[in-house]
Amino acid sequence: MRILQFGRTGQVATAVQASAQGRAEVMALSRADCDLQDPEAIRAAILAADCDLVLNTAAFTQVDPAEARPDEAFAVNAIAPGEMAKTCAERDLPFVHLSTDAVFDGLTDRPYVETDTARPINVYGRSKLAGEQAVLAHPRTAVLRISWVFSRYGRNYVSFMLHLAREREVLKVVADQFGSPTDGEALAAFLVATAPRWAAAPTGDPVFGLFHFANAGETSRFDFAKAAIDRDPLTRARVEPTTQAAFAEPAPRPPRSPLDTGKLQRAFGFMPEPWRTAVERTADQLVATGFQA
Repeated sequence: MRILQFGRTGQVATAVQASAQGRAEVMALSRADCDLQDPEAIRAAILAADCDLVLNTAAFTQVDPAEARPDEAFAVNAIAPGEMAKTCAERDLPFVHLSTDAVFDGLTDRPYVETDTARPINVYGRSKLAGEQAVLAHPRTAVLRISWVFSRYGRNYVSFMLHLAREREVLKVVADQFGSPTDGEALAAFLVATAPRWAAAPTGDPVFGLFHFANAGETSRFDFAKAAIDRDPLTRARVEPTTQAAFAEPAPRPPRSPLDTGKLQRAFGFMPEPWRTAVERTADQLVATGFQA
């Protein structure tokens, strides 16, 4: 199985490369290898690749900077994946793209399903929604919305909270924002394991389309952080709840954006692990091996 992957050093990109060892060949392109703001470079990379599937793990994920750099956010999150999907369609290659819970406004009393109306409230979310719309216009495309991704790789919420809890006496964490954490390593394993199925599936197969991928259950940012911090015997901070309003952030966040994964379970037979189990395991691994924030 040969996968052309846009993204090389990011959290999910790294996890995919690790998961693929002995199972698939991943040709991972960094931004130095392919400028995501150059559609012609993207097209050339796909046309030249000897691959069975194209996977996009690259994105402009900096939510607050996106408010000041909307052109860059849309170039990377919307125009680039649109060109990827278009070129894949020309070669009849399956294309798999990652999106986000940030396409929703967060005004819900239940987990979001794929048919719910997307109403992003920040530039990042709008750029990712535009990317979804661009890629889903082409056949043999799968979009997986993910949220609150964590893993052993790169900077993420779990490693960052562990770091802060060792550095500070008091750590205030938002308790009025709710969502579904996503184990980046489980996501990577799913992508690698499912790649042959996508590669073999014809246009119109139910493995293509829009899906939600996240761990089972939902939690607040506060409880998410506590689940990780409580695993570290070297924690020094007293962790206290606070509100989103207490942080002066340029980009508004959806207050409640848990993802329902029922469609994914029905299409692929994949059963997500409870979020707390995955977070505690990852925190244990980070504490045991050392971590950087």
